[in-house]
Amino acid sequence: MRRGLASQLAVVLGYVLVASAFTWPLPLQLGTHLTGDPGGDTSVYVWNQWVFQSEAFQGRNPFGTEQILALTDRIDLSQHNYTVFLNLLALPLIPMFGLVASFNLVYLAMCVLTALMTYGLARSAIGASRVNAFLAGAAFAWSPVLIARSTGHFSLAAAAPLPAFLWALVNAERNRSAKNAALVGLCMAWAALCDAYYGVYCLMIAGLYVATTIVRVTRTAAPPLRRPWVWLLDVLIVCLGGLVIGLAAGRGGDFTVLGIPVHARSLYTPVLILTVLVLARIAAWWRPRLVRMPDFGPLPLKAVLVGVLACVGPLAPVLYGTVERIVDGRFVSPKIFWRSSPRGVDLLSFVTPNPNQPVMRALAGDAQAAAPTVFVEYTASLSLIALAIVAGAIVFARYRPQAGWGWITVGFALLALGPFVYVAGVNTYVPGPWALLRYVTPIGLARMPSRFAIVSALGLSMLMAGALSAIGSRWPERRRALTALAAVLLLIELWPAPRTLYSAEISSVYDTIAGDPAPVRVLTLPFGVRDGVSSIGNFRPRSQFNQTRHQKALIGGYLSRISPRRVDRMRRDYPTLALLMKMSEAMPLTDADVATLKQRGDRFVTGTRLGYVVIDERFVSMAARQTVIDAWRLVEVERDRHLSLYKPAAP
Repeated sequence: MRRGLASQLAVVLGYVLVASAFTWPLPLQLGTHLTGDPGGDTSVYVWNQWVFQSEAFQGRNPFGTEQILALTDRIDLSQHNYTVFLNLLALPLIPMFGLVASFNLVYLAMCVLTALMTYGLARSAIGASRVNAFLAGAAFAWSPVLIARSTGHFSLAAAAPLPAFLWALVNAERNRSAKNAALVGLCMAWAALCDAYYGVYCLMIAGLYVATTIVRVTRTAAPPLRRPWVWLLDVLIVCLGGLVIGLAAGRGGDFTVLGIPVHARSLYTPVLILTVLVLARIAAWWRPRLVRMPDFGPLPLKAVLVGVLACVGPLAPVLYGTVERIVDGRFVSPKIFWRSSPRGVDLLSFVTPNPNQPVMRALAGDAQAAAPTVFVEYTASLSLIALAIVAGAIVFARYRPQAGWGWITVGFALLALGPFVYVAGVNTYVPGPWALLRYVTPIGLARMPSRFAIVSALGLSMLMAGALSAIGSRWPERRRALTALAAVLLLIELWPAPRTLYSAEISSVYDTIAGDPAPVRVLTLPFGVRDGVSSIGNFRPRSQFNQTRHQKALIGGYLSRISPRRVDRMRRDYPTLALLMKMSEAMPLTDADVATLKQRGDRFVTGTRLGYVVIDERFVSMAARQTVIDAWRLVEVERDRHLSLYKPAAP
């Protein structure tokens, strides 16, 4: 028992060392720097932990707040990417270490926890040795897709619930007890409390896992029959292929079919039809059939019920808020358009070398610095070493991976391609599985398909663990040397250090605001209301990061989802805010607009308890600044670089 405990402690310590090395020099600057820019999405994740602690310590419900959009009703955070689990981890740490250091400690802890959960999954589901399972944990926890997400999307970097859910699912399928079912439900709730996308992914993984356990897809042994409709398929494929080539060559798409004029101006519809015909032709050639596995019995009703209750219980506060929003008509559900919904990753990005690796940064440039928004969302590089290990084991060691892991890896990679497949930046117009699944509830809630690549990376780590085991069995006398070589190559490939760090410094103007004991509100210019799908005005997310210092309510704000009704009410009840949004979008104010601002100036200042106005001079013109200063009779308090702090003059 002591040896087993020592081995487990060694695994934990090993992952702690890897986490420190792979985030270097962050461990030396825990309280002063972040791995993501606080002027972008990182600011909101830091704000999540601050506002959760602020509401909880004041005895209020932490699933709502009045700290932003302060002129409206209390904000319900059920549709916000609130990272509840991370907030809970940070809750006891913030008073001891401060907000920024606590945020970094939680991130490092989640890296280690992700690796540990993957290690446990490899040990349980694959039967991997400790060394192979350790490499699988490292391969996923510090995969390029998760390192990229740790530059802005920290909820997605907290991927530990995904391997934990699969681990629990495998155990529940083997031993269908109520206890194992409860663990499955708890892990799904844990996933949703890290990121709502992960809750959806768990649901999809469960469906795929159960499907691959119940049935197998095999090819019909008898030779295919040459029926007339097969010949018709061939003719149609040739005709549609010619049309697509003609459209791509710019020859136009005006023709007549049976006397009916057809006007084809884009490739979307012709390629869709061609894709369906090609799939039908492949099915006619391969003739797949489903074979039910005889050893899979019915699921115990009690276990299913326990699993559902175990999931719903921890999610009750979020589900209550969500149901309330649906009943009140405040639930925000972005429309899904056939051609213009979010695209997926490029097909070639899966085999692009790790962009975080120092050598690749030197050769190809720093992708994170060049396009941080694209980098964090569309990095999908799979480990080339892991792919090589799996391919080598299949060819030389007779490795035959379990069907479920192949489906998870390939299936989620196909989903990550999005509604239409891009290759080298060119839209092929070929629809992927996501083109249809995005319309299926609740799968469609995961509207950004590029994030499916995370699950694919997890599946690859399991395939790699199985491949390493097969290689060790094939050449037992060279097992240690081959494993050591694989470990060295894998760690070199994944190595992302030194990490790009961003200063968490906050301007001194916010210290001045923090020193005011009055419960006043703060307005920042440019002003606006922003969420994950729209922006009205030009609200800067860093304003909420700065709020963690001054701790006064903001009149503007950013959330993942904001009801349009709330924004309309702000405009209707406060015409001044509507004009500020217009001004912040660099639209010129008319003489009537300026007159309205001045006419309502004193009333707006006193009615909103406006205490301070912070103007970012980089984004607000001199004329616009002067208009607001005159309308509200502002007095300059302090300047710090591009920021100017004003306070309304005493009446």
